[in-house]
Amino acid sequence: MTRVSTSGNFASVLSNLMSAQEKQFEAGDRVSSGKVGTDLRAYSQDSQVLTAMRTLNTRLQAFTEQNKLTSNRLETQDLGLTKAAEAADNARKAISNAVAAGDATGLISALRGEFASAVGAFNIQAAGKYVFAGGQVDTLPVTATRLEDLTLLPTSVQDSFTNDDYIEKIRVDETTTLEVGQVAEQIGTPILTAFRDITAFHQGPNGPFVGKLTAAQTAFLESQIAVWASVHRGLVVATSRNGEVQNQLEGVETRLTARQITVEGMISDVADADMAKAASDLTQAQLAVQASSQVFNTLRNSSLLNFLR
Repeated sequence: MTRVSTSGNFASVLSNLMSAQEKQFEAGDRVSSGKVGTDLRAYSQDSQVLTAMRTLNTRLQAFTEQNKLTSNRLETQDLGLTKAAEAADNARKAISNAVAAGDATGLISALRGEFASAVGAFNIQAAGKYVFAGGQVDTLPVTATRLEDLTLLPTSVQDSFTNDDYIEKIRVDETTTLEVGQVAEQIGTPILTAFRDITAFHQGPNGPFVGKLTAAQTAFLESQIAVWASVHRGLVVATSRNGEVQNQLEGVETRLTARQITVEGMISDVADADMAKAASDLTQAQLAVQASSQVFNTLRNSSLLNFLR
């Protein structure tokens, strides 16, 4: 006897159709996203490896982003230190020229300009923070604004500095910590002292520096040439020290980039779908859906009503 209707057959065919549709959706997701799956369940035994690699990659990215800010700060410090060193060298040249000419006309004016340049260098900012202020990043590290301010200070040029002694250290990867900070008082005391000495002489009984130099003025300025050469060397050393830290940071960044490439490759090996296989699976799933649909339609037409018509 021909069996024309059964709920069991409908249930079986419907289950097959839904299963085929689910496989089609999954294959379609792999093709469209290029990934094995959207959650860890899709990766089975590789889920722990994938979680570990993603965690490591996140940490490496955090170091990379932080190091970009550190690099910007070091570049700003290099700019400030270079500018201060140039001011010291220009001051030395102005003094040497005055001695060579035997005339101090324009000397103090030139020194005022170099003083302003040096103070601006020590008060330089990165991301709105004073880089040579130690921990007092929101406070102007050098308060003196004119040469004459230096001789008005109560005791010494240190009174014009407001920075503290905090030297910032930054962890740039899991094993490396760099000392990136320098403070205005440490690097600026020699040049401000030299500016103060000349200003005090200019304001004293053997001054001022105007017109032809006296014997006393010539002797004093000749002694200052060596002082300013030493000041310049000190600032060049500070600039070099900053450059060494920059080089170390560049080395760390290179290693971080290489590690990120390796980790991202490992993540890709686990997470990325085989596109050829995904496309093949999608085609097979589509065929399965079509076949299940056809069977369902055939079974739906196999009813008692068809025999009674």
